[in-house]
Amino acid sequence: MPPKTTKPAAPRLPPLQKLRVRRPNQAQANPCVGIMTSMLGCWASSGYSAQGCMALEQSLRTCMDQAKPEKQKKNTINYHLMRLYPKIRGARKIDK
Repeated sequence: MPPKTTKPAAPRLPPLQKLRVRRPNQAQANPCVGIMTSMLGCWASSGYSAQGCMALEQSLRTCMDQAKPEKQKKNTINYHLMRLYPKIRGARKIDK
């Protein structure tokens, strides 16, 4: 009689309360932050009305006046994970 072979058990999801993706919407860094930091440092070192800081003030104003990029659509991955997780996990008894 040939030996019986056993199939390995199918992998199962761990028991999770929620299935979520952390921070799907990453905020874009503001390009004017570096210029503003330099301008504030210049004001702190030489006074608010210093003529040496005028170039930094102008570059900050041009940076702030540029058109802002369009807002990105909000990522809906967590909504779909919340909606589909019960179907993936299967029917379970609710413990009270």
